[in-house]
Amino acid sequence: MKIEKKFEQTPRGEVTLITITNDNGASVTLSTLGAGIVSVVVPDRDGNMADVALGYGCAADYIADGPCMGKTPGRYANRIAKGRFTLAGKEYELAVNNGPNALHGGPEGFMNKIWKEESRGSQVKMEYTSVDGEEGYPGTLTATVLYTWTNDNELIIDYLAVCDKKTVVNLTNHAYFNLDGEGAGSVLGHKLTLAASRYLPTDDTLIPTGEMAPVEGTPMDFTKGRVLGDDIKADFPALNYGKGYDNCWVVDNWHKHTVAPVARLEAEHSGRVLEVSTSQPAAQVYTGNWLSGCPKSKSGKEYADYDGVAIECQGMPDAPNHRNFPSQILGPGEVYEQRIIYKFATV
Repeated sequence: MKIEKKFEQTPRGEVTLITITNDNGASVTLSTLGAGIVSVVVPDRDGNMADVALGYGCAADYIADGPCMGKTPGRYANRIAKGRFTLAGKEYELAVNNGPNALHGGPEGFMNKIWKEESRGSQVKMEYTSVDGEEGYPGTLTATVLYTWTNDNELIIDYLAVCDKKTVVNLTNHAYFNLDGEGAGSVLGHKLTLAASRYLPTDDTLIPTGEMAPVEGTPMDFTKGRVLGDDIKADFPALNYGKGYDNCWVVDNWHKHTVAPVARLEAEHSGRVLEVSTSQPAAQVYTGNWLSGCPKSKSGKEYADYDGVAIECQGMPDAPNHRNFPSQILGPGEVYEQRIIYKFATV
């Protein structure tokens, strides 16, 4: 196992890029800007290596990008309705940055901050402290993201957070994957399987109604596997609102602090497979419906819509305003702990 570092200057300061290469020559590259994933190089069925994580040509391009490419959104990933929630009898007002709603913690969020970094062996630890009142959130919160890259081509992501005041927190990773290679074009031929028999219907601003609806008989049913493009243009509210899949699925048989398989993504052409496991109660699947116009890719091309898919294991969107959703409240003395595992294999 080998770790290498390089440094890039950006308008926000120096960004550290850390590459971990395992004993089989597969590698991940991580960035202190947004505690992000910028590269995942793994073999196809014939042993040919390719980078399967979408990304940009330089570190500065990741600042304030629309897709939140590969980064760690926070303090609260996904949406909070009208940027408002009530906690301990007090209403908090957040920055609104996605139509009428707050998205990914606000205009700055955690994804545009440079995190402190410490590397050892096969692990990279990144830490960011969000002060009381930042983006409207209560309490000074310290978030830690620990990345571990294994010889089995597993990228293990551990999230930890503590706060000195009652707050809400929801952390995930926003990597976009294309298992044929990041410059290979559309992912709509990839097959997705989800361990989720329910999803969260939303209004037209993608805020959950509070219902957990069965997927059976709808284009949202991935329980037996479905090619992403098969029904993406179906006349169905969830697909009409987001110009494709940008929806949250409820993990079946979820138990707090228990890591279980939630998703399997397969690319027929390359034979690469991504298996996703998590301790989180939900998974947002986003088919890159608005990738067009983002910064130029690291391979020098322009990404088009649907060139990557994000599988964001997380707490449920707008959970602070829905008592029937698993709580995302973190109190003083408590520790927020979640895990996501991306395992890359072939068939």
